[in-house]
Amino acid sequence: MTTPSDYSERVYAGVLGKIIGVYLGRPFEGWTYERITSELGEVWYYVHEQRGAPLIVTDDDISGTFTFLRALQDYGATRDLTPEQIGQTWLNYIIEDRTILWWGGMGNSTEHTAYLRLKSGMLAPQSGAIATNGATVAEQIGAQIFVDGWGMVAPGDPELAADLARRAASVSHDGEAIYGAQVVAAMEAQAFVEPDLDRLINCAVSFIPRDSVIYRLISDLREWRAQEPDWRRNREKIAARYGYDRYIGNCHMVPNHALIIHALLHGEDDFQKSLMIVNTSGWDTDCNSGNVGCILGIKNGLAGIDAGPDYRTPVADRMYLPTADGGRAVTDALTETYHVVNMGRALAGEQPVAPKGGARFHFELPGSVQGWMPDTSPEAAGTLSIENVQGHSREGARSLALRYRRIAPGRPARGTTATFIPPEAKDMPGYGLYASPTLYPGQTLRARVEADPGNATPVECALFLHVYDVGDEIATVCGPAAQLLPGVEHVFEWQAPGTGGQPVARVGIELSAASASDGTVYLDYLGCEGQPDVVLGRPQGGGEMWRRAWVDGVDHLDRWGEQPYRISQDSGTGMLIQGTREWTDYETSARLTPHLCRSAGLGARVQGMRRYYALLFASGGVIRLVKALDGEKVLAQVPFSWRFDASYEVTLRVQGNRLQGSIDGEPLLNAEDSDRPLLSGGVALVCEEGRLESGAVRVSSI
Repeated sequence: MTTPSDYSERVYAGVLGKIIGVYLGRPFEGWTYERITSELGEVWYYVHEQRGAPLIVTDDDISGTFTFLRALQDYGATRDLTPEQIGQTWLNYIIEDRTILWWGGMGNSTEHTAYLRLKSGMLAPQSGAIATNGATVAEQIGAQIFVDGWGMVAPGDPELAADLARRAASVSHDGEAIYGAQVVAAMEAQAFVEPDLDRLINCAVSFIPRDSVIYRLISDLREWRAQEPDWRRNREKIAARYGYDRYIGNCHMVPNHALIIHALLHGEDDFQKSLMIVNTSGWDTDCNSGNVGCILGIKNGLAGIDAGPDYRTPVADRMYLPTADGGRAVTDALTETYHVVNMGRALAGEQPVAPKGGARFHFELPGSVQGWMPDTSPEAAGTLSIENVQGHSREGARSLALRYRRIAPGRPARGTTATFIPPEAKDMPGYGLYASPTLYPGQTLRARVEADPGNATPVECALFLHVYDVGDEIATVCGPAAQLLPGVEHVFEWQAPGTGGQPVARVGIELSAASASDGTVYLDYLGCEGQPDVVLGRPQGGGEMWRRAWVDGVDHLDRWGEQPYRISQDSGTGMLIQGTREWTDYETSARLTPHLCRSAGLGARVQGMRRYYALLFASGGVIRLVKALDGEKVLAQVPFSWRFDASYEVTLRVQGNRLQGSIDGEPLLNAEDSDRPLLSGGVALVCEEGRLESGAVRVSSI
């Protein structure tokens, strides 16, 4: 398999199609066709404002799709990836009762049931099998919800896509649910090379049993479409033969798969019309709409999405992936595109791509803005528009045009993008937004800007940060400025300053002028490099967002103790996690006080709930350096007479594959890890069955 020449752009269109579809369908998820047509009419565009809901939301359809796919990153992008490894990926990234899944209970929610099986030690695919959970539970819709990534990593190889989809789906599902997932994944993989819808469907159904319900359903829908052009009448036939009354459970695969095929058959290859049909038809609208959007995004590319109304500007690429790896939570469609692309390239034996030297914001595909939006504060509102354009880049092909209008003293133009939970997402309905910042004090920001040669006057360009304050409102930290003459470029380098423990919410660019001015400045790239130099503690004056910068993977997080952190875990191991996968070599330390616990300590290079290093006080009067990766391994251990309720200064140093643990300034443990070492990740407070208190957690480069 060789990836197509337009692979990146087509994946980007697939990712956009997925999230646009989800955002369209989410505000009325679960409604019937009758209620939708009565209250909303035909759904031709976003209706979130009518429903009093935000557009950009946390949603299992998005977070599960792009999180479970990370099994390919974590296990070496092998074609031999197993259901067991994908199941381990569930356990690593899911925070129980909080993220990704519908936590509806054993035997009620398919995914929750499978998670509980995995947690108890059962391996996939037994965790999702009909023999384990029964057909009603195993054949619900989730396998189809999470499947799109497996199609996108196998461009032009529907057999591989269908096989990967089977393995991934079997973690939680079985039977018809797997067949439906295989059809969607195979269609998506083949859509990279096949433009004809009928041939796509022919290809996809060749991978499932001819005696399956999904196969028969698709045959019926194709026959009905040939006889009847009215999608509404054929929707009635679906409801009569394959409706929820015939396929019981909370949200069965069969009825919803029918609506996906139905929308594709009647949508006339039109992105907007197809999404209208699948959303207006009801049932699991965000799931079905996301699958249809992804299929057509891949098949018809960005041009197909852009042929109708402007779906992209309101979204601005924004998406959230709340998991135990909080540094990946606040993300965007372009960033996730290149994660998918590089997994697909690895499966094809190709080298990864990293536009503009791996800069976080690089804008290298048409229309991408990566969450950058004009500032709407009173002094800046209406002065800026943002557009992705060709050129004005030293290392790539595209840049972000910041077009300012009538700026003047006291009337600047500002553009920003989120680096943490933005103010509008603090109170997310439904699934909570668990996230860590992607930018920290001590790291170096690099950005290249260029003034348009047609500008009539100079413009001053400056970097800035938006930081949460003690009232959890936004405060501005000003950065370096440069005057840009027409046609002149400038490269900023700025070490992010200390913030008093408060998280950085946004990074931005401000444009100002000495007199009324119009013009354009191009942002080529903006990246963040190096390790943090930060103290993560309770800021003077308090607030709450500093605490939310920690991903809460513990049973109880006390907000009122004397120390910044008091965590307790009823059973198993809980973790309070902060940082990103970009952190590599560093030292972390904190003053810890273990209380009535089986083990407790400090983690480094944390990549989720089941992938980390930790220096632990352990039962039996020992301290240990441990590695968690598909189980726990003791790397080094020494006797140490630690006591409950006593405080110790704990330091864990990670450099390359070497680890060193110190207690009260004395190095006591050293280890080298040469077997699949964890080379990057954040920090954590770790507690097993008990309580742990901690002072501020310090992180510094070495």
